[in-house]
Amino acid sequence: MVRTILQQVKQYKKPSLLTPLFAALEVVMEVLIPLVTAAIVDEGIKKEDMRAVYWFGALMLLLAMCSLLFGILAGKYAAAASSGLACNLRNGMYENIQRFSFSNIDKFSTAGLVTRMTTDVTNLQNAYQMVIRIAVRAPLMLICSMCMCLFISAKMSIIFLVAIAFLAVFLIIIMLTVMKIFDVVFKKYDDLNASVQENMTAIRVVKSFVREDYEKKKFSDAANRLYKLFVKAEKILAFNNPIMMITIYGCVLALSWFGAKFVVAGELQTGELFSMFSYIMGILMSLMMLSMIFVMLTMSAASGRRIAEVINEEPDLKNGDSAIREISDGRIDFNHVFFSYRQGSGKETLQDIDLHIKSGETIGIIGGTGCGKSSLVSLISRLYDVTEGSVCVGGLDVRDYDMEALRDNVSVVLQKNVLFSGSILDNLRWGNENATEEECRAACIQACADEFIQQFPDKYHTYIEQGGSNVSGGQKQRLCIARALLKNPKVLILDDSTSAVDTATDAKIRKAFAESIPGTTKIIIAQRISSVQEADRILVMEGGKLSGIGTHEELLSTNAIYREIYETQVKGGGDFDHAGGER
Repeated sequence: MVRTILQQVKQYKKPSLLTPLFAALEVVMEVLIPLVTAAIVDEGIKKEDMRAVYWFGALMLLLAMCSLLFGILAGKYAAAASSGLACNLRNGMYENIQRFSFSNIDKFSTAGLVTRMTTDVTNLQNAYQMVIRIAVRAPLMLICSMCMCLFISAKMSIIFLVAIAFLAVFLIIIMLTVMKIFDVVFKKYDDLNASVQENMTAIRVVKSFVREDYEKKKFSDAANRLYKLFVKAEKILAFNNPIMMITIYGCVLALSWFGAKFVVAGELQTGELFSMFSYIMGILMSLMMLSMIFVMLTMSAASGRRIAEVINEEPDLKNGDSAIREISDGRIDFNHVFFSYRQGSGKETLQDIDLHIKSGETIGIIGGTGCGKSSLVSLISRLYDVTEGSVCVGGLDVRDYDMEALRDNVSVVLQKNVLFSGSILDNLRWGNENATEEECRAACIQACADEFIQQFPDKYHTYIEQGGSNVSGGQKQRLCIARALLKNPKVLILDDSTSAVDTATDAKIRKAFAESIPGTTKIIIAQRISSVQEADRILVMEGGKLSGIGTHEELLSTNAIYREIYETQVKGGGDFDHAGGER
């Protein structure tokens, strides 16, 4: 975990090295100041030598100014290094997430990934800043102050050794106890973020069903669980200050008692006693800073492990050593395909699918919810890999292709596709970033989107709000279809992506496809028979298997499931959701 985090320092190695250097110089200056103070008292004031007072006073001022300068530089470089590390960690996680397959993403919840990129990285940023500055300054100050105390009076230094041992025992007990609590805390952060995310993305549903009170209670429960854990941890950490104060006051009393005796006995100078008071405060403050570092490292250790998990996660799907970038045509072959979302679970989502689709053919897929329709088409663009068998596009196994090239040639339009903040043109150019406005309009005409775009005052420059909230469901689907067409794909998959448009518009879109992209293989998943009945062939799926395949007329006479769906829709005038299968 530590190695993974440190690898992200990258271009911030220089400030990471300069910070401890300047912190060390700052400590050296501070350690010398009490010695000069002692000299002012013993050589100047006691001997009534004002020249010595001025000389040592000027030296002390110079040391103080140098200490201030080195402290400022240490703080500046520490901020640069820690902020840079945080930036690299976020970029590192985000870049790796972009390479994740769906199965990788399934391991981490969305809320968990958000927590890792925000709260966890901030904790690590603060910890790194403390490590390269305070973790250098505190031990160095402790060691230097102890050496100076031993130099002034070895006998008096025994007080500090006893104090350090006393404090160390209690700090270790506190840290070990708190560490276990913080491991749980960040998991609860995930629950809190999940509650916020679900509420914000589904706010219309929440208000439609008047579930505000339920959502508030759900969030409140998550916040209270987090509150209780933090209170539990802080109650234990609260013992840190009293123990520190007991140690400090005990040292001051012991130093005053024994110091006075040594001064009277002539074994110690008055100025030296004053300097020892400064050194004891330096020692104990260093111990306090070390205890703060332990607290921060305890919190950040849990965060570091969570961040390292994301950075080190190996994508399940990878390109081969000699990945192919050219796809000859839109032929698709399913060769005895078996597929499971969780391998080894014994639950097959798809079972022995043997299917061969010609380039340019239009295929309709129909079946009940959970029968495996979406799972089947997700294998074509290699969003998942098959468990057994193979899926081929253009005569080659999809695992032999470069994934970027494969997905550029296989366009998928989902039922719940997403539009992003920006103009309509910005969204359309996700399909082809170099597309001209004329090309975008041509794609929109094919998708029957141009007719409503022309009604907007700004037409293709109309601004789309986040998530496409200012356009209807049907308009959103048509824009997403146009975006997919701009890729000029060899395979176009419509996964129930005309469900929000009326049947007349649906028919216009299918007619436009037949006329404008005859060479593109088209796969249409639908719940409405009318959306697929003119396809070259229709697949009927049930329970992850192919129940039937043929034209509309053939299936009406040979397939009971298809006939039942057709009769239900014709008589009932609605869609039919046939039960069966997994996912």
